[in-house]
Amino acid sequence: MICTLCPRRCGAERTDTRAGGLCGMPASPVVARAMLHQWEEPCLVGDHGAGCVFFSGCNLRCCFCQNGTISREGFGKPITVERLREIFRELIAQGAACLDLVTPSHFTPAILEALGDETWPVPVVWNCGGYESVETLRLLEGKIQVYLPDLKYALPGPAKRYSGAEDYFERASAAILEMYRQTGPYVLENGRLRRGVVIRHLQLPGELENTRRCIDWVAETFRPGEVLFSLMSQYTPQPGAKGPLARHVTGAEYRAAVAYMENCGITDGYTQERTSAKEEYTPDFDLRGV
Repeated sequence: MICTLCPRRCGAERTDTRAGGLCGMPASPVVARAMLHQWEEPCLVGDHGAGCVFFSGCNLRCCFCQNGTISREGFGKPITVERLREIFRELIAQGAACLDLVTPSHFTPAILEALGDETWPVPVVWNCGGYESVETLRLLEGKIQVYLPDLKYALPGPAKRYSGAEDYFERASAAILEMYRQTGPYVLENGRLRRGVVIRHLQLPGELENTRRCIDWVAETFRPGEVLFSLMSQYTPQPGAKGPLARHVTGAEYRAAVAYMENCGITDGYTQERTSAKEEYTPDFDLRGV
């Protein structure tokens, strides 16, 4: 295919055997790990964990990515659509509370084929960086019960500086509105999310104003009971990080962000203990489960 799946619209030729584009991936799925993951939001974990499938490649170039081995370096194993469907079933058999598709956007056609027309017994979660094409998201309508997008930036400066996507907010805000149009207000049953949108924001050290602007947009766009918001403190400096990114978010920075979120009236969602900022919460990408 000549790929226009994401906002880059790079027009790269991607086939089952030929990789291309900024994501550097072929059209067929490449997966680095499939596992029951305990460190997602509580409403997605259930009793045994979220059934995570970690796809390789990404349409962003976040210099702070904790999954850089797979997002930037492309580590992973090429698999067929049939094998991907088997992985979904294996995770459900292990007790997964949901099918959590992590960084899936550049494999949208293959994932749609793997999901097929059957009704899965657990919610299917689209866990993405937020830099999505509305046109591609519309292909997913009726197939995805939960959208889990990042809202990384509301300001163009850090979006360009850290992720190479100056238009990030324009694209992500439009994408989140499309996600909400598809799911409607979130639905929780016995503490588990069955349908809806969970907007994640990872606070970056030294970027409190960016965090405030992201919170502003969520508070101004959605009413209580419509979406969940997850304010994350788990930023972990990566090798070679410089300037503010070479340190963790301070307690004062995170407390200020939490207070701002509360003052803006956002009460539906999650905050984190600062002990979340540990390398061990990043899975080992060793092809297990693939």
